[in-house]
Amino acid sequence: MNDQFNGFDADFWHFFHDLKQNNTREWFADNKTRYQEKVVAPVSAFISAIAPRLRDISPHYNADPRPNKGSMFRIYRDVRFSKDKKPYKEHAAAQFRHRMGKDAHAPGFYVHLEADNILYGGGIWTPPSDALRQIRDRIVSKPEKWQAVIEDKALLEQFGGIRGDSLKRPPRDFSADAPHMTDLKRKSFFAMKTLQKSDIVGTAAFVDEVINSFEAAVPLMYFISDAVNVEF
Repeated sequence: MNDQFNGFDADFWHFFHDLKQNNTREWFADNKTRYQEKVVAPVSAFISAIAPRLRDISPHYNADPRPNKGSMFRIYRDVRFSKDKKPYKEHAAAQFRHRMGKDAHAPGFYVHLEADNILYGGGIWTPPSDALRQIRDRIVSKPEKWQAVIEDKALLEQFGGIRGDSLKRPPRDFSADAPHMTDLKRKSFFAMKTLQKSDIVGTAAFVDEVINSFEAAVPLMYFISDAVNVEF
């Protein structure tokens, strides 16, 4: 098995194309070796290539190439509370979360690999209520620091701004006329670049592309890390 990352090739995308047409346990069992070779191996190699570059950005965010309990998301879907009972995710993904975080809701950098829907960047997704309150409180108490984040030139050029699902009304205990109300309503805070499948994804240069986006997301990641009392 080649542990050097050379890009996500046609075999990687073909696997997910075929899985989308045959999303059953029987098909996956017959193609599990193919999954290990064509998906797990290159994702693991990608994470290994990211690791030293990520340490240069922050030593507190982990890039762990292990297929289990590492940065790579499992392909198995949790269907217990979903109307969609398909057992497998039809994409690959990895999260490089803070070493203090234990789940996907911790602050982290993220890469999502899906045909015609490739995403990468950083932030925090639906944090628990206490962490969300801490972020909102910091926006209110440090409005000039938050303004510097949302006006950061590199962040705007890479991502177009901060995104995240929002409440329809101001959050409880926050004045409706508080500065940055658009952001205070957010339930998630992330800066994510969207890319249609392109040639760069199939080359080793995709690591540079992703790292550039991670670097551009640093102002947001620093603000979030500071808000939830973890080191950056």
